[in-house]
Amino acid sequence: MIKYFLLLLLPILLSANLTYVFNHNKEVALLESFDIEASFLYDPIMNQMKAKKSTIQKNKHFFKAMDEAYTFIPAIKSILAKHGVPPEFLYLAMAESNFSTRAYSKKRASGLWQFMPATGKLYGLKIDEYVDERRDLIKSTEAAAKYLSHLHKRFGKWYLAAIAYNCGGGRLNHAIKKAGSNELSVLLDPKKKYIPKESRYYIRKIVALAMIGQDEQFLMHSEYEHLLNRANAYSISTVQLSSGDSMRRLSKMVGIPLAELKKLNRHLKYDFVPPYAKGYDVYIPYIKLNEFKRKYTPEPMKNIYKVHVVQRGDNLSYIGKKYGVSYKVIKDFNKLKSYRLKLKQRLIIPIDSRIASKKIDTRHYYMVKKGDTLESISKAYKVSVQNLKLQNHLQNSLIKIGDRLKINE
Repeated sequence: MIKYFLLLLLPILLSANLTYVFNHNKEVALLESFDIEASFLYDPIMNQMKAKKSTIQKNKHFFKAMDEAYTFIPAIKSILAKHGVPPEFLYLAMAESNFSTRAYSKKRASGLWQFMPATGKLYGLKIDEYVDERRDLIKSTEAAAKYLSHLHKRFGKWYLAAIAYNCGGGRLNHAIKKAGSNELSVLLDPKKKYIPKESRYYIRKIVALAMIGQDEQFLMHSEYEHLLNRANAYSISTVQLSSGDSMRRLSKMVGIPLAELKKLNRHLKYDFVPPYAKGYDVYIPYIKLNEFKRKYTPEPMKNIYKVHVVQRGDNLSYIGKKYGVSYKVIKDFNKLKSYRLKLKQRLIIPIDSRIASKKIDTRHYYMVKKGDTLESISKAYKVSVQNLKLQNHLQNSLIKIGDRLKINE
């Protein structure tokens, strides 16, 4: 009877052993991709992190983040591979932002890869009135891949590139000199504190997340089994809209909910693309690409947006407040070389033409009358002449009867 029982039990034990060996080998290979020795598998802090994050019943945070990033993870992996960065660095983005393009830190780091403004600009990311490309899925990943490649070339090991990404190359270089070694076990010494505590936990967190992400057995026993079947090709496509085109128009034309379109294009500060001369790239789901190619045609902006006819007393600040649009945006959209306007001049206002104009609180404006000067108005309202000029974008002190001057913010 015992023999019979053992014969039944043997295949189960063999299967369990094979699974353990397979998972162990995968984990060792993962560590090798970071240039980390296999002994790191027994790091107690890393294993504690892994155990905490892989308890489905207690914490679904990891899986929800993976699920929400489902559409663009293939694109991230492809870009990393193009620059020779191990695909496991996908989990550096997860550690940085939890795959949220909206992530913003107290230190002003932003986006999927948490770039600071200066570093983002250094690696070609545009930050202006219209866009913050640190939140651009593709461009920020290109920048991060270039930055990580640079750090790897500088320090020679991928785990050092990851640590430098967190605490800075200068600080890591100082730590290596102080420690007399670039070995991970030395740099992680909690007593010597060669690198900041945050960085000591940071590299462990990335490894723990990567191990959970590649644990097929674990995923198969969760409600997120579909994550195993992610497509290896791009799930999103890049298309170009003409200068200043409306995202709302694109949404209706191609049949993509505006909310979904915004989620893929968090880098846009408005519901329209910048009025750059060559147009601007945006992202749509791959399944909508053919429909876009069939239906999209550039349209003159006057047919998309509201057109305002300049009246006596109008200035860009007043018009901008009326429609809830920055005066700088109106200036750019209309390619104005100065802030001066002409009567009956037609201005394109980049808002949906069906949106009603906002009511203006006229108590904050003054209509210039006969005999008025900037000096007399400044004395009457107890504001400086310079203040009036700045608020109303006046190049000199000349004002005309009927001009509407902004007095206070």
